[in-house]
Amino acid sequence: MKTPWSIRSRLVWAAAIVLLAFLAGAGWTVQKAYADSVRTQRLARLQATVYLLMAATELDSSGTLLMPPTLAEPRLSLPASGLYASIVNLDTGKTWQSASTLGRKLPFQRHTVVGQWQLGTLSGPQSQSDSQRTIAYLGASYAVKWSANDKTTPLVFSVLEDRLGFERELLAFERTLWSWLGGTGLLLLLTQTWLLRWGLAPLEHMSQEIERIEQGRQARVERVYPKELTRLTNSLNALIEQERARQVRYKEAVDDLAHSLKTPLAVLRTCLDEPAGLASMVAQQVARMDAIVVHQLARAGASGAARFAPFLQLAPVLQRIRDTLGKIYHDKNLAFTLECANDLSWRIDQGDAFEMLGNVLDNAAKWARQKVSVRLWQDRQGLCIRVSDDGPGFADSAAQLQRRVRLDEQVPGHGIGLSVVKDLVASHLGQLQIARSDWGGAEVSITLPWPHNVAAKH
Repeated sequence: MKTPWSIRSRLVWAAAIVLLAFLAGAGWTVQKAYADSVRTQRLARLQATVYLLMAATELDSSGTLLMPPTLAEPRLSLPASGLYASIVNLDTGKTWQSASTLGRKLPFQRHTVVGQWQLGTLSGPQSQSDSQRTIAYLGASYAVKWSANDKTTPLVFSVLEDRLGFERELLAFERTLWSWLGGTGLLLLLTQTWLLRWGLAPLEHMSQEIERIEQGRQARVERVYPKELTRLTNSLNALIEQERARQVRYKEAVDDLAHSLKTPLAVLRTCLDEPAGLASMVAQQVARMDAIVVHQLARAGASGAARFAPFLQLAPVLQRIRDTLGKIYHDKNLAFTLECANDLSWRIDQGDAFEMLGNVLDNAAKWARQKVSVRLWQDRQGLCIRVSDDGPGFADSAAQLQRRVRLDEQVPGHGIGLSVVKDLVASHLGQLQIARSDWGGAEVSITLPWPHNVAAKH
């Protein structure tokens, strides 16, 4: 599979192509506008020269053109000066040409509409002796009906100028234009490359930090990044901490499982010398070990603060747990009170939600006399859960919340479920509190912080 281009390469090449296309388009537009402007100016000068010729033209009584020996435009008097003039009398066919036309065969226009300018580019042989090679000219012609001596004579005034000077001027401008545009483009490209390198530097630093994390030389993303990357770095740190916490839970669960199984195994070894009570003792200790394994697997399998878990509707979860407990404890005819908005949702794994709420409600239903109440709501601290019952309550609330109380040390009926809940709440960075309810029974309060508060703690 072909390796994709880096973001920097893509941006640099894209910027270079766009910049070159823009400069090329801008340069072509300016060049064409300048060429049109220069051409218009030169044709305007040719028109002015025609007016000079008209001002200097005289006709005698026979219709012969009388021109002064020198004209206001000195180039018309210099041979091969590049500016040429002609006046044609259409009645007699006689033509006057300026001294600058000496030795040249020029494409003067002889027929044109009276009162209309003929402006454009003409071509003709380079000289009278060389008719194979042609040269281009800018031309301006104007036809008039000349009145002199009570007689009207049609005259055509024509002026030609070599395009060589026009093309040289354009070439000089183009050379200057493209030199400046090229230098400017190169400078902009270098500046843009530097700006892209500077702008993408945080991504490069983040990549280096992630590489160090993979190599075990760094525990988390530590640098302070721009606000566009803050959520990404917080999410990465949350993922890292979540995975690290999961690994710690796995290790602790295995350690606790090994420790918790020592006592049942020791009891079984002792019973080997007493065959009479072996069967009942084996059944009792197997049930005990099964509970231990279930508990430790629940601890190890807790998802923890799942910042990236989808939102879970909590009301249906409560209703399913209530229906299940109603069937289990149907002989007690318990009255369950659920206070949870239908649209209340939270980022939590579904298995964690059932484990946490199910164990707390199961303990409440087990010890309740008639009533169990559960309330879920949200406030500035996060998700709040409160479960109350009218049972005898906890004999020693502080002992129930001690860390690492082994399962084989728990009082039957309370600690197993509550210990699982305690570990689950801890994995979500929440708080678990035990108190006496208004009914005189137990009250368990759980607070799970908002996901952004979890990321801040990480």
